[in-house]
Formats: sequence, structure tokens, C-alpha cells
Amino acid sequence: MKLEEVKRKFSEMFGYEGKTRSFYAPGRVNLIGEHTDYNGGYVFPCALSFGTYAVARKRNDNIVRLASTNFDLKVKVDVNKIVYDKKDDWGNFPKGVIKEFQNKGFRIGGFDVLYDGNIPNGAGLSSSASIELVTSVMLKALFDCDIDMIEMVKLSQRAENKFVGVNCGIMDQFAVGMGKRDNAMLLNCGTLEYKYVPIKLTGYKLLISNTNKKRGLADSKYNERRSQCEKAVWYLNKKLDIKQLADIDVRTFEKYKYLIEDNVVEKRAEHVIYEIKRTTDAVSKLEGGDILGFGKLMNESHISLRDLYEVTGPELDSLAKEAWKIHGVAGSRMTGAGFGGCTVTIIKEDAVDEFKEKVGENYKRETGLTADFYIAEIGDGAREIE
Repeated sequence: MKLEEVKRKFSEMFGYEGKTRSFYAPGRVNLIGEHTDYNGGYVFPCALSFGTYAVARKRNDNIVRLASTNFDLKVKVDVNKIVYDKKDDWGNFPKGVIKEFQNKGFRIGGFDVLYDGNIPNGAGLSSSASIELVTSVMLKALFDCDIDMIEMVKLSQRAENKFVGVNCGIMDQFAVGMGKRDNAMLLNCGTLEYKYVPIKLTGYKLLISNTNKKRGLADSKYNERRSQCEKAVWYLNKKLDIKQLADIDVRTFEKYKYLIEDNVVEKRAEHVIYEIKRTTDAVSKLEGGDILGFGKLMNESHISLRDLYEVTGPELDSLAKEAWKIHGVAGSRMTGAGFGGCTVTIIKEDAVDEFKEKVGENYKRETGLTADFYIAEIGDGAREIE
């Protein structure tokens, strides 16, 4: 839906009187560095050119009315009585952000807002972080809050962790908030140090393939993987003094991995330690113009996520396997939490049509599902728009 249509729908829903303001936050895709963020490691995401619009208007009372073109459910709350309520479903994400702004001491009044998202639901492209950041930039603008983007990124993550109860790392919110057109970000999730890296894919495109499998397992398995990583740190601390897996490098891990008495926990730690190195190596390849070298590391990342971290599943594995068969594919891997969602592929421009046809056909034959394909344009982060 175009912004003008969202504005029209807002007026139909909430009335025509008073000035509205419009905001936007993108989705994100992570090119490499998966399940490293909550271990304090490196990630390499970029913001996408599709995301979430919010059209909003202040009210003269303390009532907040939330609506979305994507869901039938509407939420109405008193801004001074913001609590988590399961029946509010998607509305808990913006409610959590309001609560975090209040916890920082900002005075938030009533407002009406209509959200419109064109991120495919359940695709693992960060629709939740997108709604959190578009709410953050909206609250900052409507209520003149003195807060910068990095703080809004942290606050949005806290809303998802503490209010909604999803124990995510900071990568999604950071990529959505700090995105920059035609650049990805090498982010150290432990320190929040980052640098922009231009994505120069001369002759290549970024292609996202959506499994269209709903990710029912993702949250419970995600929390399980986090606890396994914490257990690995506990084992390693019999001889070391570390807070998170990112505190050691590959050599140190190989020297001390014998301390991990649980074979599954050792596999999880091995993925994280090697994935952190793969991520920094991949960025060096990209900066040196070695797209095939970058792609090879993407493939290795998927294999590690499949065999060591065990978060892919048959649908993602099918998409990756079929992608690797296509001449012109530099690399392909799952992106996001796993158990469904999407793969991201670097592919020669002239191979895109063949990819969609052959991968789509073979994927449907293997899984019974129909994949969707999108060319990913890299866009800017969350902001107010005209």
C-alpha cells in the first residue's frame, strides 16, 4: 500500500481533523553472522527497501488507538495504564515501546496511529523490529523527546525482551534504525561499534527467497539455543574467564573445547565461534571486491547452521541446496532465526530468471510449498517521511 492510501485509510478510520505525520522503518536482512548477536559477536545486516509505515496524529487526551492494515485487531489503551496483554497480540510491540519511553522519563500523551507493513509476515525479515523503530521515531517526533537513534535502538530491543518476552539480540533493531542506502553494517553486538560497508555487487543482485513456512518453532528453539550458548560459557569458565562466546577466538576455542562435556553444547559453541570469524573474513572479501569469496563463506555459514546449530529445517535446506546448483550463484544461506523464513542469495543478474524458475519448481516438488522471491534493494533506516 502506498503512503497516500495509508493516509486516506487513517482519515477514514480516525477522522479528518488535525495534522497527521508519517513515519517509516525498513525490514532487514542479515548477509552473514547468524545467531552471533546474543553471543556478543559480529553480524553483517542491511536495511531493506520494504518495511512499515505509520501515520499518526496526537490527541487531546490520554487514549492511544492502534490499528493496522495488516491485521483486523485494533487496540485501545490508556497511555498511563500500559501493561502486556496477550489478547492485544501485535499491539504489544508498540505498547512495549511506549512503556520504555515512559521508563526513560518521557511524557507520552494520547495519539491515533495506523500501521501498514509490506514485510511478509513470518518471513524472518524483522517485522517486529520495524514496528518497534517506526513507533520510536513517531514518539520522538510527536512528543519532542530528546533521544538519539542508538538509544531508540536499545529501547526497542528492551521492549521486545522485557515487555513482549522475546529474548532477541540487538541486531534487528540496530539494522532497522541505523540502516544506510547501498551499505551493510559490520556491527560488534558486544560493544555496538559499527562501520558501514558499501555493497558493490557489480553484475550481481541480492535475492531473498521466502520459504512461506510459518516459523512455529522459532521462539522456543531460539531461547533453547541461547541457553545452550550460556552453558558453553559456563563449561569454558572452568579454565577461562569469559562473559560470552565472542570473548574467545577460534584458536582459544580449539584449545579449551575439551572442557565442554555436552556434545550438543559443544556443537552450538563451535558454530558461534567460527561464524564470528566467517563474518569478519566475509567483509574483508567484500571490501576487496571478492564476491565469490564472500559467497563461499555464505555457503559455509548455512552448512554450519544446518549441521552444528541445527536451526535450518527441510525448507531452508531445500532452498539453499537448489540455489547452489544454479550457475551464477555466488553464495546462498538462511537468514534470521531459522525454522522457516528466508534465504539470501548473491546471484548474477542474468541468472535471476532461471533461479526463480528452477529453484521454485524443485522447492515445490520437495516441500509442497510455493516460494516467493524478491530482489533486495538496500535502503535507509527508520525516519519521518513526507
